[in-house]
Amino acid sequence: MSKSRWADKVPLRAIPRIDWASQKTTYREARPDLIAAAAERAHKRPSGNWYVIGASREVRSDRPFGTTVDGVEVVAWRAEDGGLLVGPGACPHLGAPLSLGKVDCGTLRCRWHGLALDSKGAYGWKPFPSYDDGILVWVRLDTVGGEEPLDAPIVPERPNEATSIDAVATVVGTCEPYDIVANRLDPWHGAWFHPYSFTRLDVLSSPPVIEDGDSDDRFLVAVTFRLGGRIGVPVKAEFTSPDPRTVVMRIVEGEGIGSVVETHATPLGPGPDGLPRTAVIEAVAADSARPGFAVARKAQTLLRPLMRRSAARLWRDDLDYAERRYLLRAGHV
Repeated sequence: MSKSRWADKVPLRAIPRIDWASQKTTYREARPDLIAAAAERAHKRPSGNWYVIGASREVRSDRPFGTTVDGVEVVAWRAEDGGLLVGPGACPHLGAPLSLGKVDCGTLRCRWHGLALDSKGAYGWKPFPSYDDGILVWVRLDTVGGEEPLDAPIVPERPNEATSIDAVATVVGTCEPYDIVANRLDPWHGAWFHPYSFTRLDVLSSPPVIEDGDSDDRFLVAVTFRLGGRIGVPVKAEFTSPDPRTVVMRIVEGEGIGSVVETHATPLGPGPDGLPRTAVIEAVAADSARPGFAVARKAQTLLRPLMRRSAARLWRDDLDYAERRYLLRAGHV
């Protein structure tokens, strides 16, 4: 088989052996003012007060799902028709945690005294505006966001649900959403900080260093994803920030065109030490036109845990980066 025909049929490439310390340095290109300007512009974009709270699969009809958003306790569950319901997490009777209640025929019952809650609300309790995009669930908290509300969140374009595989991973760090976004808007650290996953990384273009303006903050990156040993898949990917708490990586050339990694940063509120906590909720939607991908999709139930573990591994490192940025910004170092 000719080299060109092999390239068409098999996306894998051999990776030349490169010592970690011998890589091309990137600190000159990774200018602090450029990263800060892009993060600041993202921070100023409207969100309509929408926050990602978890994966669609985490919100079920047989039990409630509880979390916090910037100190506000929320609870989510499924109505009898499968629709999403999200509301205050404290029972209006005596403040019991509704996340410990029970869902019965679409109605959430408090565990303490059996108070029943549904879409109609009761005793001053009423649901928040919510949205299920098929992969993630969102809640709108106008008192927290303080912006002009939008009817629906800004959901990034994704590959066709019928042909793609998706997975969602969640990790929590001691930092603010700004620090998570700044981490993702620094693609130069990829091969240095994550050599087990990325190699031959080159930032082809980056947005201008301006404080304001209508820049789309698009970073274009050529990178090879490691699959193990000296085998990898080269692609080109773009990084954009559609709202103040989201960064989207989209493959624009190479294997899996249109596949996305959405990184959503949701503030949880202060931890026991008084420092802020942020949930990184990362959704991967992968697609490929290759016939073999249809076989992989049939095994997606087995693949999802692997995809979640891979994302969590990357974020264990990246949280060190984001948490350090927060400590420096806050003057704790």
